Amino acid sequence: MKGLSLATVVGFLAGVLLFVGSIIMSTDNYVIFIDLPSAVMVLGGTFAATFIAYEPRYVVLALRIMSTIVFTHKVGRGLLTNEVGRVIRWGYLVQRGGMPALEADAKKVREGDRFMSFGLDLVISGYTGQEVREIMSNTVETTFQRTSVPADILKNMAGTAPAFGMIGTLVGLVIMLDSMGTDPSKLGPGMAVALITTLYGVLLARMVFLPAASKIQQREEIVRFRNYLVAEGLALLAERKSPRYIQDRMNSFLDPSIHFDIDKQMKQK
Repeated sequence: MKGLSLATVVGFLAGVLLFVGSIIMSTDNYVIFIDLPSAVMVLGGTFAATFIAYEPRYVVLALRIMSTIVFTHKVGRGLLTNEVGRVIRWGYLVQRGGMPALEADAKKVREGDRFMSFGLDLVISGYTGQEVREIMSNTVETTFQRTSVPADILKNMAGTAPAFGMIGTLVGLVIMLDSMGTDPSKLGPGMAVALITTLYGVLLARMVFLPAASKIQQREEIVRFRNYLVAEGLALLAERKSPRYIQDRMNSFLDPSIHFDIDKQMKQK
């Protein structure tokens, strides 16, 4: 079960508390910052424009994925080291029992990891290391392009929300100016309400849509890096490289602090 991403939750709550706290310290009239028509204008306009610009299923997918950023990511630094160790273990299996031994052992990971399963099929089928590398690289890039679409949609929403905030402000100014002739005293309050829509648009963009898009993009880049690491390991398996060579080649992708060490693992056993 996934745990909460404390950095994401704390960051969001801290931003909200700082914003609310600054309002409380600045004025006693808190109610003026709550305006339903302004919220409807910004949210409704942003979603309407997004559904016009993108296919509905991609918009719904983006919103669903946005809700997952409050949970920890499945690919961490420790997992990368484990991937190196797993491929090295497969290297020993291939040395001792050939591809049948690899096929028997790989059954455990086929259900939970489609990318790994596809790569193992290529290796077991007898493709050369270069062929495995080329096919897997193409898979990595096309997968990344597909999974990056939600981030692109959220970035578009981050650009659209302030625009509709400005539109709402213009609408409010038109209404305010129209009523000036009958009651000039309403100019100040009317201006304040008109500006609320711009505030809502900027807050949505900078506190919700843009941070969510950045985190989703970063996580997909981490997955792409992990997939390239795995692809290289599988290509080395297809080339029948030694486990120590596999270790050194795969470690070259990683930060030195998380390198896998065959000798250290042997000593622990």
